[in-house]
Amino acid sequence: MMPEHERFGVWAEAEGSAGRRVPPQGQPGEAQEAGPAPGRPPGRPTAPRQDTGASGAPSERADRDAAAHWPDLMLPLLRTPTTARPLAGDRAVTGVDEPGPAEVAAVLDLVLLVGELMLACGEAAEDVEAAMLAVARTYRARPCDPQVTFTRVAISYQQGRGGPPVTAERSVHHPAGDYARLAAVFRLVTEITVGGLRVNDAHHRLRAVRRHCRRYPAWALVLSSGLLAGAAAMLVGGRADARAWLVFVSAVVTAMAGDRLSALVGRHDLPNFYRIATAATPAAVVGILMSFNQLHLRGSVVIIGGLYALLPGWPMVAAVQDGLAGFYLTAAARLLEVLYLMAGVVVGVMTVLYVGVNNGADLAAQGVPASSSNPPLQLAAAILLALTFAVLLNTEPGTLPGVLVNSGAGWTTYAVLVDAGGEPIMATGLAAVLVGLSGQLMARYRGSSALPFVTAALGPLLPGSLLYFGLVAFVRGEPETGLSGLGRATATAMALAIGVNLGREVARLFLPAPGVAPAARRRRGRHRR
Repeated sequence: MMPEHERFGVWAEAEGSAGRRVPPQGQPGEAQEAGPAPGRPPGRPTAPRQDTGASGAPSERADRDAAAHWPDLMLPLLRTPTTARPLAGDRAVTGVDEPGPAEVAAVLDLVLLVGELMLACGEAAEDVEAAMLAVARTYRARPCDPQVTFTRVAISYQQGRGGPPVTAERSVHHPAGDYARLAAVFRLVTEITVGGLRVNDAHHRLRAVRRHCRRYPAWALVLSSGLLAGAAAMLVGGRADARAWLVFVSAVVTAMAGDRLSALVGRHDLPNFYRIATAATPAAVVGILMSFNQLHLRGSVVIIGGLYALLPGWPMVAAVQDGLAGFYLTAAARLLEVLYLMAGVVVGVMTVLYVGVNNGADLAAQGVPASSSNPPLQLAAAILLALTFAVLLNTEPGTLPGVLVNSGAGWTTYAVLVDAGGEPIMATGLAAVLVGLSGQLMARYRGSSALPFVTAALGPLLPGSLLYFGLVAFVRGEPETGLSGLGRATATAMALAIGVNLGREVARLFLPAPGVAPAARRRRGRHRR
């Protein structure tokens, strides 16, 4: 029996009187509009643009270039009230009939699959909606309104005047950072918007992306988790002597042991809270044991390295970005997820710290050196941390050089500002703005999402040491100091996410993509949810 998406996904091909086929929607050579035309009153159709040359043939290169940059076209459209959005591809202009019910069903299923994959891979809600809207308008499913929450994607379609509306939705389970799959979906959406795929072909491509997109073997992921903790220990420790390398090796081994324990707990289908709490205990145990020695080994650095390996970096950035974009429900759900994951880390670490501190372990007095204690070593550690973080997020190998450049620039900016006497939280925010702006430029050059270039590059700036010393203060019975440390950690995390979002908006407003005109001024009406 033919699969459902094939039965409903094949476009009807109308035969002309002379036997000529009308090309299906989305194929090259068809006049269509992929997004709103700036400076034009809403609802007014735009005629196909003509070339100014002597031949008089229609020029399509500019339209295709603009369609390839669909995020810049769709974001202004999303921030326009639904009733004020222009209708692309009016029948009086294109001469193409509206799609039938079977075609609409296939398009809506494709749109939901695109949204499901992008949301499950960690993309922000507004960018997921932009991709869904771009695909729907390319295949003439209009007017439509996509809606995204933390675990649900939906789209509503009004079929003709007086016709009943159609609403479809799909649930998203266990969202996690998977940037190779996200990049593949992003490229596929770009190919769709420039008119290169039929609906059933896009279905096959998306299902192939869902099945096969793992870039690294399991052993590389385990090793990356260990090296991430070791790099964080070198970044915080700022030393390169024999004892520092012993601490580095200890951090690597304990993080790998925590990863294996977490995988063992995960085989029993326990919630992520218990997996995170289990993964945090080996670093805390080794850090306590290292404090009972005469070699002056800094066990606190091992624990801080383990914390860096467990901090939920990408959900935190996506949560704040959703909140700034007006997706308050999704932002609240993601922040709650971050809170529970952090609670797992706190439970795993504080349980061991409580036993160690009450038995004479002095971990709070082992201060963290300034950022300029060993700049070359710390810069190398920051780049290694970003590299391993990118591997854990399944970032494509071709994206890794851009991630390393971005992380080096971000950490250098932060270190220079702090050494010049700047406030660390302000320095973190400014470094995040640079990372967000450069990540946007790299993403536009490669035609991909900006998250793979940004999230891992923020790894060295995560507030792991602030979180650790806040926990130690609580264990030692100093709640005021603990609250101050946790408050600064939260402020640092907010500065990271807000800085990234600001860099993105600066790139969109002042550095428009080639072929995309700046958005016209419009009435406010961003829908909130």
